[in-house]
Amino acid sequence: MRDELYEIFSTLNQNKLRTTLTGLSVSWGIFILIILLGAGNGLKNGVTENFQERATNRISMWAGRTSMPFQGLKSGRNLQFDNKELDAVKNDVSESRLITPQSSNNQTISYENEFGSYQVRGVMPDYASIEKLILRPEDGRFVNNLDIKNENKVIVIDKKIEETLFKGKLALGKYVKVGQLMYQVVGINTKKQGWGSPSSYIPFSTYQMIYNPSKKFGQITFTVEGLETVAENEVFNENLRKELAQSMRFDAEDQQALYLNNSQEDYIETQKIFGGITMFVAIIGIFTLIAGIVGVSNIMLVSVKERTREIGIRKAIGAPPSSILKLIVLESIIITAIFGYIGMIAGIGVTEVANFLMEQSAAAAAQVVTDTPQMSIFKDPTVNLGYVLIATLILIVSGVVAGYMPAYKAVKVKPIEAMRKD
Repeated sequence: MRDELYEIFSTLNQNKLRTTLTGLSVSWGIFILIILLGAGNGLKNGVTENFQERATNRISMWAGRTSMPFQGLKSGRNLQFDNKELDAVKNDVSESRLITPQSSNNQTISYENEFGSYQVRGVMPDYASIEKLILRPEDGRFVNNLDIKNENKVIVIDKKIEETLFKGKLALGKYVKVGQLMYQVVGINTKKQGWGSPSSYIPFSTYQMIYNPSKKFGQITFTVEGLETVAENEVFNENLRKELAQSMRFDAEDQQALYLNNSQEDYIETQKIFGGITMFVAIIGIFTLIAGIVGVSNIMLVSVKERTREIGIRKAIGAPPSSILKLIVLESIIITAIFGYIGMIAGIGVTEVANFLMEQSAAAAAQVVTDTPQMSIFKDPTVNLGYVLIATLILIVSGVVAGYMPAYKAVKVKPIEAMRKD
């Protein structure tokens, strides 16, 4: 084997240009495939990250203003939800799971000499799961059902509020003044807010009792299960609108009376788009690999043709056809394996460097306080190593076939005819 390897590398060294051209076709195919897969993954991960900020199967509804008359009622009526609509969604909509009404207003929240104007939201316990708030064990808890039942004056604040009002002190267990009333801080939400000012959260029943005695509210958010396609979500949206139209007395065709945002539908549409992008990238990658395979095949064909006289001499002195085949196939394997590995390392290196630079940029952006939305477009453009290894293996196998076929034809030629070849 050592002699064979020495002979192969000697041959490659004598034909540097041919070897380099063969290797470049292999390296370039693997490199481009990795870059394409990385770009596709980066785009998918970036956009998917935006959905992960909240439950992807959430439905949000806002009561609006009628733009059409209905059963003798004039247009232009301001609509609001009440407990009747909340119970209907919770009990009559079979697909609904987690649910919370929402009401909010701005209040001055103060602690000792520090104060600020922040949004106070009245919510139910499911809000934390729907919005994916982060409350670590050491940061207390969220609003619970006992708070709702007893109308407790407890409050959960965003981390930014704690940093502003408490100046490095622990807020958990302390009392803050909200307007003219005192609330006990029972939890700290450490989820970074993508946009807007920090918020605080109190039991919905407490909010209704203090700030909204009419018991009317403008938003309901809930999650759904069992809606797997865009068509199913569209039917669900239509049926939900019809049901609420009867309860709230507006025309079901009046789009301004009820604003409905179905994140599940948007998520499914986005996944379909990325399915198409993945297929497109795969097709481009396959053609790139084919180009590499064709390059290897052509170069190996030329290589065998140049060595036809040598093959004839080897056969004339007694070399078995299997040894000649083995030599040429090994040469093909070595070229594709070495240059395929080079292309793989180069491609992975580029994606890892890009990922590192993006992580550094994201870390720097996290230090900047801004009220503008922070949307992810591109994130973690790395590639599953398994795909890369499979692609490299395909090229190696193709290189074996590319070397074997012309070599097999060559060893079938009689020695005297082979030696007559120029």
